[in-house]
Amino acid sequence: MSISQISVFIESKPGMMKQALDVMAAAGANIRGYCASDTGDFGIVRFVVDNTEAGLKALVDNGFAAKVKPVVCVRLKDDPGELSRALGVIAQAGINLEYSYSLVGTYICLQVEGDLETVEKLLERESFELVNDNDFFE
Repeated sequence: MSISQISVFIESKPGMMKQALDVMAAAGANIRGYCASDTGDFGIVRFVVDNTEAGLKALVDNGFAAKVKPVVCVRLKDDPGELSRALGVIAQAGINLEYSYSLVGTYICLQVEGDLETVEKLLERESFELVNDNDFFE
């Protein structure tokens, strides 16, 4: 059993990821999870959306290099060590984990170039709720 993931090759410059998100939203594809990694001038963003066909078509039609790949999706118990236990099963079998990310949450963590305080102020100005360790782990 697997789910479909859309991988998109995106230039690492301001606004490029937003463009990809906008074209998928316009096509009615809702983001259920994503992972973005920077490789210098370009990055790979992996999306799980509720309508893979519509999301992929929208991206390709708008000039993005994108493809669909099946990935394993596991529901973990919210218990200490559960992620380690799941990854241990794979490691014990001698299988290398290429990457992983979490899905379906309303919290996102952003690592940005420059000053985090500036980014925090920008988001607060637009009424986004910022969270610290104490808020998140209450």
